[in-house]
Amino acid sequence: MPPVEAFAEKIAEGLYNALRPGELPELVLETGRAMVDEAGYLITTVNASKRLPDGRRAYVLDAGVNLLYTSTWYNFTIEPDRELLGMNEPAILNGPLCMNIDVIDEAAMLPHMPRGTRLTLSPVGAYNVTQWMQFIEYRPAIVLIDEHGKPHVIREREDLAMMTAPERLPAHLAD
Repeated sequence: MPPVEAFAEKIAEGLYNALRPGELPELVLETGRAMVDEAGYLITTVNASKRLPDGRRAYVLDAGVNLLYTSTWYNFTIEPDRELLGMNEPAILNGPLCMNIDVIDEAAMLPHMPRGTRLTLSPVGAYNVTQWMQFIEYRPAIVLIDEHGKPHVIREREDLAMMTAPERLPAHLAD
């Protein structure tokens, strides 16, 4: 990917050529993805697997499009938590939402993974947390690992109490 400066140069050049003499363009960039995308990782767990009629292995993870909205157009690096024996084979990674759109990767090449295998998906640092949906599954905790390697929980995992805490039942409906 070209550096941000190369994009800025091309955009400013185009604006400069399109404007009247003496009008100088002002270029404002939103650089969020370039700054934070590589900083985010999602750790998910294999909950189930089966062989599909087309020969692919299908895995059900505890994270899906509810946490990775960008999975429909973004290719994540997928890394198992340990070395797994066996040859890589075509696999589809599904989330837990019981909907056909809940697909993290349709063509991953992975060795057989037993239930409980953890996968790290990256990069997920830009926009994924802000687009999380609370749907079927509670959203997980967010952990920051500082420059000394020390983990810090910066957002607690959701639970039923957190979901119902802001709810109010009008008194006339409580009877």
